[in-house]
Amino acid sequence: MKNIYLGRQPILDIDESLNYYEVLYSQEDKADSYAQNDYRSAMVISTILNKFGTYEILGGRRAFVKIGEKFLLSDIIFTIPNEFFIFSVLDEVPMSERVIERLQQLKSKGFVLAIDEVVLDEAALDKYRDVWSELSFLKINLHADFINYEETKKIIKEIKSKGVKVVGTKIEDEKKLERAKDLGCELFQGYFFSKPKIFENEKYDPSQANILRLYTLLMEDTNIDEIAAEFEKNHALTVQLLRYINSGIFHFKKKISSIHHVLVLVGRTPLAQWLMFMIYAKAVSKNNEISPLMLMVKNRTGLMESIFKKIKPEARSNMLGQAYFVGVLSLIDTIFGRRMETILDEMNVDDAVRDALLYDKGVLGEIYALVRDIEQFNTKKVSAFEKKHQLPEASFRDLMLESMREVTIFEDSIK
Repeated sequence: MKNIYLGRQPILDIDESLNYYEVLYSQEDKADSYAQNDYRSAMVISTILNKFGTYEILGGRRAFVKIGEKFLLSDIIFTIPNEFFIFSVLDEVPMSERVIERLQQLKSKGFVLAIDEVVLDEAALDKYRDVWSELSFLKINLHADFINYEETKKIIKEIKSKGVKVVGTKIEDEKKLERAKDLGCELFQGYFFSKPKIFENEKYDPSQANILRLYTLLMEDTNIDEIAAEFEKNHALTVQLLRYINSGIFHFKKKISSIHHVLVLVGRTPLAQWLMFMIYAKAVSKNNEISPLMLMVKNRTGLMESIFKKIKPEARSNMLGQAYFVGVLSLIDTIFGRRMETILDEMNVDDAVRDALLYDKGVLGEIYALVRDIEQFNTKKVSAFEKKHQLPEASFRDLMLESMREVTIFEDSIK
Protein backbone atom coordinates (compact mmCIF):
# COMPACT_ATOMS: atom_id res chain seq x y z
CA MET A 1 0.00 0.00 0.00
CA LYS A 2 3.01 2.31 0.41
CA ASN A 3 2.71 4.30 -2.81
CA ILE A 4 -0.94 3.88 -3.69
CA TYR A 5 -2.97 7.07 -4.09
CA LEU A 6 -6.74 6.92 -3.94
CA GLY A 7 -9.17 9.47 -5.32
CA ARG A 8 -12.77 9.77 -6.43
CA GLN A 9 -14.63 11.63 -9.15
CA PRO A 10 -18.34 12.49 -9.15
CA ILE A 11 -20.87 11.00 -11.56
CA LEU A 12 -24.01 13.12 -11.90
CA ASP A 13 -27.44 12.56 -13.40
CA ILE A 14 -29.23 14.78 -15.90
CA ASP A 15 -30.36 17.11 -13.06
CA GLU A 16 -26.70 17.48 -12.00
CA SER A 17 -27.30 15.62 -8.75
CA LEU A 18 -24.57 13.35 -7.44
CA ASN A 19 -25.44 9.68 -8.04
CA TYR A 20 -22.17 7.71 -8.00
CA TYR A 21 -18.42 8.06 -7.71
CA GLU A 22 -15.61 6.50 -9.64
CA VAL A 23 -12.77 5.39 -7.39
CA LEU A 24 -9.42 6.22 -8.97
CA TYR A 25 -6.17 4.63 -7.91
CA SER A 26 -2.56 4.85 -8.92
CA GLN A 27 0.70 3.24 -7.85
CA GLU A 28 3.69 5.37 -8.73
CA ASP A 29 6.28 2.62 -8.71
CA LYS A 30 4.27 0.24 -10.91
CA ALA A 31 3.10 0.16 -14.52
CA ASP A 32 0.29 2.58 -15.23
CA SER A 33 -1.90 0.03 -17.01
CA TYR A 34 -4.72 -1.39 -14.90
CA ALA A 35 -4.56 -4.54 -16.99
CA GLN A 36 -0.87 -5.05 -16.18
CA ASN A 37 -1.35 -4.55 -12.47
CA ASP A 38 -5.04 -4.96 -11.78
CA TYR A 39 -4.60 -6.65 -8.42
CA ARG A 40 -4.44 -3.05 -7.26
CA SER A 41 -8.24 -3.24 -7.42
CA ALA A 42 -8.19 -5.60 -4.46
CA MET A 43 -5.86 -3.30 -2.49
CA VAL A 44 -7.95 -0.23 -3.26
CA ILE A 45 -11.19 -1.92 -2.25
CA SER A 46 -9.53 -3.25 0.89
CA THR A 47 -8.38 0.28 1.73
CA ILE A 48 -11.89 1.67 1.43
CA LEU A 49 -13.46 -1.14 3.43
CA ASN A 50 -10.88 -1.41 6.18
CA LYS A 51 -8.97 1.84 6.59
CA PHE A 52 -11.71 4.47 6.65
CA GLY A 53 -14.95 2.57 6.19
CA THR A 54 -16.93 2.42 2.99
CA TYR A 55 -19.63 4.87 4.07
CA GLU A 56 -17.12 7.53 5.13
CA ILE A 57 -15.49 7.49 1.67
CA LEU A 58 -18.54 6.86 -0.52
CA GLY A 59 -21.30 8.41 1.57
CA GLY A 60 -23.75 5.57 0.90
CA ARG A 61 -23.24 5.74 -2.88
CA ARG A 62 -21.88 2.98 -5.08
CA ALA A 63 -18.52 3.53 -6.72
CA PHE A 64 -17.24 2.40 -10.10
CA VAL A 65 -13.91 0.53 -9.83
CA LYS A 66 -11.90 -0.35 -12.94
CA ILE A 67 -10.89 -4.02 -13.15
CA GLY A 68 -8.88 -6.05 -15.65
CA GLU A 69 -9.02 -9.67 -16.70
CA LYS A 70 -6.81 -11.07 -13.91
CA PHE A 71 -8.86 -9.61 -11.10
CA LEU A 72 -12.13 -10.45 -12.86
CA LEU A 73 -11.18 -14.14 -13.12
CA SER A 74 -9.66 -14.34 -9.64
CA ASP A 75 -11.85 -15.84 -6.92
CA ILE A 76 -10.81 -12.90 -4.70
CA ILE A 77 -13.56 -10.94 -6.42
CA PHE A 78 -16.25 -12.99 -4.65
CA THR A 79 -14.97 -11.87 -1.23
CA ILE A 80 -15.91 -8.24 -2.00
CA PRO A 81 -19.30 -7.15 -0.58
CA ASN A 82 -21.61 -6.59 -3.57
CA GLU A 83 -23.47 -3.55 -2.24
CA PHE A 84 -20.69 -0.95 -2.47
CA PHE A 85 -19.03 -1.19 -5.86
CA ILE A 86 -19.72 -1.35 -9.58
CA PHE A 87 -17.05 -3.44 -11.29
CA SER A 88 -16.13 -1.59 -14.47
CA VAL A 89 -14.47 -4.09 -16.79
CA LEU A 90 -11.86 -2.61 -19.12
CA ASP A 91 -12.84 -2.58 -22.77
CA GLU A 92 -9.58 -4.35 -23.63
CA VAL A 93 -10.69 -7.49 -21.78
CA PRO A 94 -11.67 -10.09 -24.42
CA MET A 95 -15.15 -11.57 -24.14
CA SER A 96 -13.84 -15.13 -23.91
CA GLU A 97 -15.94 -18.03 -22.71
CA ARG A 98 -14.33 -17.79 -19.24
CA VAL A 99 -14.97 -14.06 -19.00
CA ILE A 100 -18.60 -14.38 -20.08
CA GLU A 101 -19.15 -17.16 -17.54
CA ARG A 102 -17.59 -15.05 -14.78
CA LEU A 103 -19.80 -12.05 -15.61
CA GLN A 104 -22.84 -14.30 -15.44
CA GLN A 105 -21.70 -15.67 -12.05
CA LEU A 106 -21.19 -12.17 -10.65
CA LYS A 107 -24.56 -10.98 -11.90
CA SER A 108 -26.29 -13.97 -10.32
CA LYS A 109 -24.67 -13.13 -6.98
CA GLY A 110 -25.95 -9.55 -7.03
CA PHE A 111 -22.87 -7.70 -8.30
CA VAL A 112 -23.38 -4.63 -10.51
CA LEU A 113 -21.29 -4.61 -13.70
CA ALA A 114 -20.17 -2.08 -16.29
CA ILE A 115 -17.86 -1.87 -19.29
CA ASP A 116 -15.28 0.91 -19.11
CA GLU A 117 -14.36 3.44 -21.83
CA VAL A 118 -15.86 1.70 -24.84
CA VAL A 119 -15.13 2.86 -28.38
CA LEU A 120 -18.64 3.01 -29.80
CA ASP A 121 -19.12 1.26 -33.11
CA GLU A 122 -20.83 -1.79 -34.54
CA ALA A 123 -17.89 -3.92 -33.44
CA ALA A 124 -18.60 -2.97 -29.80
CA LEU A 125 -22.23 -4.01 -30.18
CA ASP A 126 -21.09 -7.34 -31.54
CA LYS A 127 -18.36 -7.83 -28.91
CA TYR A 128 -20.80 -7.55 -25.99
CA ARG A 129 -23.77 -9.28 -27.63
CA ASP A 130 -23.62 -12.22 -25.16
CA VAL A 131 -23.36 -10.13 -21.98
CA TRP A 132 -25.81 -7.24 -22.34
CA SER A 133 -28.15 -8.90 -19.85
CA GLU A 134 -25.33 -8.98 -17.28
CA LEU A 135 -24.44 -5.29 -17.67
CA SER A 136 -25.99 -2.28 -15.93
CA PHE A 137 -23.73 0.48 -17.30
CA LEU A 138 -21.55 1.28 -20.28
CA LYS A 139 -19.05 4.16 -20.09
CA ILE A 140 -17.98 6.11 -23.16
CA ASN A 141 -15.16 8.66 -23.40
CA LEU A 142 -16.45 11.97 -24.77
CA HIS A 143 -12.90 12.85 -25.85
CA ALA A 144 -12.88 9.93 -28.27
CA ASP A 145 -13.54 10.31 -31.99
CA PHE A 146 -16.89 8.89 -33.06
CA ILE A 147 -17.38 7.10 -36.36
CA ASN A 148 -20.38 9.30 -37.08
CA TYR A 149 -22.45 11.47 -34.75
CA GLU A 150 -25.84 10.19 -35.89
CA GLU A 151 -24.56 6.62 -36.00
CA THR A 152 -23.30 6.98 -32.44
CA LYS A 153 -26.72 8.23 -31.30
CA LYS A 154 -28.30 5.21 -32.94
CA ILE A 155 -25.87 2.82 -31.20
CA ILE A 156 -26.49 4.43 -27.81
CA LYS A 157 -30.26 4.16 -28.32
CA GLU A 158 -29.88 0.46 -29.07
CA ILE A 159 -27.70 -0.08 -25.97
CA LYS A 160 -30.26 1.72 -23.78
CA SER A 161 -33.01 -0.49 -25.19
CA LYS A 162 -31.16 -3.43 -23.62
CA GLY A 163 -31.57 -1.86 -20.15
CA VAL A 164 -28.00 -0.55 -19.98
CA LYS A 165 -27.37 3.03 -18.78
CA VAL A 166 -24.80 5.00 -20.76
CA VAL A 167 -22.29 7.13 -18.83
CA GLY A 168 -20.45 9.95 -20.63
CA THR A 169 -16.96 10.50 -19.19
CA LYS A 170 -14.27 13.19 -19.51
CA ILE A 171 -16.93 15.91 -19.53
CA GLU A 172 -15.14 19.16 -18.75
CA ASP A 173 -17.49 21.92 -19.83
CA GLU A 174 -21.04 22.81 -20.76
CA LYS A 175 -20.45 22.14 -24.46
CA LYS A 176 -19.39 18.54 -23.83
CA LEU A 177 -22.29 18.10 -21.40
CA GLU A 178 -24.84 19.20 -24.01
CA ARG A 179 -23.19 16.91 -26.55
CA ALA A 180 -23.41 13.97 -24.12
CA LYS A 181 -27.09 14.70 -23.44
CA ASP A 182 -27.85 14.92 -27.15
CA LEU A 183 -26.11 11.61 -27.76
CA GLY A 184 -28.40 10.01 -25.18
CA CYS A 185 -26.13 9.66 -22.14
CA GLU A 186 -28.00 9.42 -18.83
CA LEU A 187 -25.08 9.91 -16.44
CA PHE A 188 -22.11 12.29 -16.67
CA GLN A 189 -18.62 12.13 -15.18
CA GLY A 190 -16.35 15.13 -14.85
CA TYR A 191 -16.10 18.60 -13.33
CA PHE A 192 -18.22 20.43 -15.92
CA PHE A 193 -20.41 21.77 -13.08
CA SER A 194 -17.48 23.81 -11.74
CA LYS A 195 -17.01 25.85 -14.92
CA PRO A 196 -18.45 29.38 -14.80
CA LYS A 197 -21.15 30.41 -17.24
CA ILE A 198 -20.30 34.06 -17.82
CA PHE A 199 -23.38 36.24 -18.35
CA GLU A 200 -23.05 39.07 -20.84
CA ASN A 201 -24.88 41.57 -18.65
CA GLU A 202 -23.04 40.33 -15.55
CA LYS A 203 -26.18 40.53 -13.40
CA TYR A 204 -26.63 38.10 -10.55
CA ASP A 205 -28.92 37.21 -7.67
CA PRO A 206 -29.44 40.27 -5.44
CA SER A 207 -29.29 38.06 -2.33
CA GLN A 208 -25.81 36.96 -3.38
CA ALA A 209 -24.84 40.58 -3.89
CA ASN A 210 -25.98 41.34 -0.34
CA ILE A 211 -23.87 38.50 1.04
CA LEU A 212 -20.89 39.72 -0.97
CA ARG A 213 -21.32 43.23 0.44
CA LEU A 214 -21.45 41.86 3.98
CA TYR A 215 -18.35 39.80 3.35
CA THR A 216 -16.50 42.89 2.16
CA LEU A 217 -17.59 44.87 5.23
CA LEU A 218 -16.42 42.08 7.54
CA MET A 219 -13.00 41.78 5.92
CA GLU A 220 -12.40 45.53 5.80
CA ASP A 221 -11.88 47.75 8.83
CA THR A 222 -15.57 48.64 8.96
CA ASN A 223 -17.27 49.81 12.12
CA ILE A 224 -19.16 46.94 13.74
CA ASP A 225 -22.31 49.07 14.07
CA GLU A 226 -22.38 49.49 10.28
CA ILE A 227 -21.98 45.74 9.78
CA ALA A 228 -24.76 45.00 12.26
CA ALA A 229 -27.04 47.51 10.50
CA GLU A 230 -26.38 45.80 7.15
CA PHE A 231 -27.22 42.40 8.65
CA GLU A 232 -30.47 43.78 10.05
CA LYS A 233 -31.54 44.85 6.54
CA ASN A 234 -31.22 41.21 5.41
CA HIS A 235 -33.88 39.48 7.50
CA ALA A 236 -33.60 36.01 5.93
CA LEU A 237 -29.83 36.01 6.34
CA THR A 238 -30.13 37.18 9.95
CA VAL A 239 -32.50 34.29 10.74
CA GLN A 240 -30.05 31.83 9.17
CA LEU A 241 -27.20 33.35 11.18
CA LEU A 242 -29.13 32.92 14.43
CA ARG A 243 -29.83 29.28 13.53
CA TYR A 244 -26.12 28.81 12.88
CA ILE A 245 -25.25 30.36 16.25
CA ASN A 246 -27.70 28.00 18.00
CA SER A 247 -26.68 24.89 16.06
CA GLY A 248 -24.40 23.55 18.80
CA ILE A 249 -21.17 24.69 17.11
CA PHE A 250 -20.89 27.57 19.59
CA HIS A 251 -21.26 27.39 23.35
CA PHE A 252 -21.66 30.88 24.74
CA LYS A 253 -22.04 31.50 28.47
CA LYS A 254 -24.17 34.59 27.91
CA LYS A 255 -27.46 34.73 26.05
CA ILE A 256 -27.40 36.40 22.62
CA SER A 257 -28.99 39.84 22.87
CA SER A 258 -28.51 41.31 19.36
CA ILE A 259 -26.79 40.95 15.99
CA HIS A 260 -24.14 43.34 17.31
CA HIS A 261 -23.59 40.88 20.17
CA VAL A 262 -23.27 37.96 17.72
CA LEU A 263 -20.63 39.82 15.70
CA VAL A 264 -18.58 40.53 18.81
CA LEU A 265 -18.77 36.95 20.13
CA VAL A 266 -18.17 35.07 16.85
CA GLY A 267 -15.58 37.32 15.20
CA ARG A 268 -15.19 38.67 11.69
CA THR A 269 -13.28 35.85 10.03
CA PRO A 270 -15.57 32.95 11.13
CA LEU A 271 -18.59 34.98 10.01
CA ALA A 272 -16.99 35.79 6.66
CA GLN A 273 -16.30 32.09 6.14
CA TRP A 274 -19.90 31.25 7.03
CA LEU A 275 -21.16 33.87 4.56
CA MET A 276 -19.18 32.35 1.71
CA PHE A 277 -20.64 28.92 2.43
CA MET A 278 -24.09 30.50 2.41
CA ILE A 279 -23.43 31.57 -1.19
CA TYR A 280 -22.56 27.99 -2.16
CA ALA A 281 -25.54 26.65 -0.23
CA LYS A 282 -27.79 28.57 -2.62
CA ALA A 283 -26.29 26.71 -5.58
CA VAL A 284 -28.53 23.67 -5.20
CA SER A 285 -29.21 21.08 -7.87
CA LYS A 286 -32.50 21.08 -9.71
CA ASN A 287 -34.18 18.61 -7.34
CA ASN A 288 -32.99 20.56 -4.27
CA GLU A 289 -30.32 18.07 -3.27
CA ILE A 290 -26.95 19.27 -2.03
CA SER A 291 -24.95 20.86 -4.82
CA PRO A 292 -21.79 19.03 -5.90
CA LEU A 293 -20.27 22.53 -6.09
CA MET A 294 -20.68 22.92 -2.34
CA LEU A 295 -19.01 19.56 -1.72
CA MET A 296 -16.22 20.52 -4.10
CA VAL A 297 -15.52 23.80 -2.32
CA LYS A 298 -15.57 22.01 1.04
CA ASN A 299 -12.96 19.60 -0.31
CA ARG A 300 -10.85 22.47 -1.64
CA THR A 301 -10.87 24.44 1.62
CA GLY A 302 -9.91 21.35 3.61
CA LEU A 303 -7.09 20.44 1.24
CA MET A 304 -5.77 24.02 1.08
CA GLU A 305 -5.44 24.19 4.86
CA SER A 306 -4.09 20.64 5.28
CA ILE A 307 -1.44 21.02 2.57
CA PHE A 308 -0.41 24.42 3.90
CA LYS A 309 0.12 22.90 7.36
CA LYS A 310 2.11 20.07 5.76
CA ILE A 311 4.66 22.34 4.10
CA LYS A 312 4.48 25.20 6.64
CA PRO A 313 4.08 23.54 10.07
CA GLU A 314 4.81 26.86 11.76
CA ALA A 315 1.98 28.65 9.93
CA ARG A 316 -0.11 31.04 12.00
CA SER A 317 -3.89 31.25 11.91
CA ASN A 318 -3.93 34.26 9.57
CA MET A 319 -1.88 32.33 6.98
CA LEU A 320 -4.18 29.33 7.28
CA GLY A 321 -7.09 31.74 6.88
CA GLN A 322 -5.63 32.89 3.57
CA ALA A 323 -5.33 29.26 2.43
CA TYR A 324 -8.96 28.70 3.40
CA PHE A 325 -10.15 31.74 1.45
CA VAL A 326 -8.32 30.68 -1.70
CA GLY A 327 -10.30 27.44 -1.52
CA VAL A 328 -13.64 29.03 -0.74
CA LEU A 329 -13.29 31.74 -3.39
CA SER A 330 -12.00 29.39 -6.08
CA LEU A 331 -15.48 28.60 -7.41
CA ILE A 332 -17.13 31.96 -6.77
CA ASP A 333 -17.06 32.85 -10.49
CA THR A 334 -19.16 29.74 -11.19
CA ILE A 335 -21.73 30.76 -8.58
CA PHE A 336 -21.99 34.37 -9.74
CA GLY A 337 -21.52 33.75 -13.46
CA ARG A 338 -19.03 36.62 -13.52
CA ARG A 339 -15.32 36.93 -14.22
CA MET A 340 -13.08 36.11 -11.28
CA GLU A 341 -11.09 39.35 -11.70
CA THR A 342 -14.25 41.45 -11.40
CA ILE A 343 -15.43 39.66 -8.27
CA LEU A 344 -12.05 39.90 -6.56
CA ASP A 345 -11.84 43.62 -7.35
CA GLU A 346 -15.21 44.20 -5.69
CA MET A 347 -14.24 42.11 -2.66
CA ASN A 348 -10.90 43.87 -2.22
CA VAL A 349 -9.11 40.61 -1.33
CA ASP A 350 -5.53 40.31 -0.16
CA ASP A 351 -2.90 40.37 -2.96
CA ALA A 352 -1.57 36.92 -1.99
CA VAL A 353 -5.07 35.42 -2.32
CA ARG A 354 -5.70 37.27 -5.59
CA ASP A 355 -2.39 36.18 -7.14
CA ALA A 356 -3.03 32.59 -6.12
CA LEU A 357 -6.51 32.51 -7.65
CA LEU A 358 -5.68 34.31 -10.89
CA TYR A 359 -2.09 33.29 -11.59
CA ASP A 360 -1.16 30.32 -9.32
CA LYS A 361 1.50 32.61 -7.82
CA GLY A 362 3.21 32.26 -4.45
CA VAL A 363 2.94 29.39 -2.02
CA LEU A 364 -0.86 29.72 -1.97
CA GLY A 365 -0.96 29.52 -5.77
CA GLU A 366 1.29 26.47 -5.78
CA ILE A 367 -0.99 24.71 -3.30
CA TYR A 368 -4.09 25.77 -5.23
CA ALA A 369 -2.62 24.26 -8.41
CA LEU A 370 -1.88 21.07 -6.47
CA VAL A 371 -5.48 20.89 -5.21
CA ARG A 372 -6.70 21.01 -8.81
CA ASP A 373 -4.18 18.28 -9.70
CA ILE A 374 -5.59 16.15 -6.87
CA GLU A 375 -9.12 16.64 -8.24
CA GLN A 376 -7.94 15.55 -11.68
CA PHE A 377 -5.98 12.72 -10.02
CA ASN A 378 -2.68 13.76 -11.54
CA THR A 379 -0.59 11.66 -9.16
CA LYS A 380 2.68 12.40 -10.98
CA LYS A 381 2.32 16.07 -10.07
CA VAL A 382 1.35 15.16 -6.52
CA SER A 383 4.49 13.03 -6.23
CA ALA A 384 6.61 15.82 -7.76
CA PHE A 385 5.22 18.29 -5.19
CA GLU A 386 6.21 15.91 -2.37
CA LYS A 387 9.74 15.64 -3.73
CA LYS A 388 10.09 19.40 -4.23
CA HIS A 389 9.13 20.07 -0.62
CA GLN A 390 11.17 17.11 0.67
CA LEU A 391 8.12 15.40 2.13
CA PRO A 392 8.05 11.65 2.81
CA GLU A 393 6.89 9.52 -0.12
CA ALA A 394 3.09 9.37 -0.44
CA SER A 395 2.63 12.04 2.27
CA PHE A 396 -0.66 13.07 0.71
CA ARG A 397 -2.15 9.57 0.44
CA ASP A 398 -3.87 9.66 3.82
CA LEU A 399 -4.51 13.39 3.50
CA MET A 400 -6.55 12.77 0.32
CA LEU A 401 -8.51 9.97 2.01
CA GLU A 402 -9.15 12.10 5.09
CA SER A 403 -10.43 14.92 2.90
CA MET A 404 -12.97 12.58 1.27
CA ARG A 405 -14.10 11.45 4.72
CA GLU A 406 -14.53 15.03 5.94
CA VAL A 407 -16.60 15.98 2.89
CA THR A 408 -18.89 13.00 3.51
CA ILE A 409 -19.33 14.00 7.15
CA PHE A 410 -20.01 17.58 6.07
CA GLU A 411 -22.64 16.43 3.56
CA ASP A 412 -24.40 14.41 6.27
CA SER A 413 -24.38 17.40 8.61
CA ILE A 414 -26.23 19.70 6.18
CA LYS A 415 -28.83 17.27 4.84
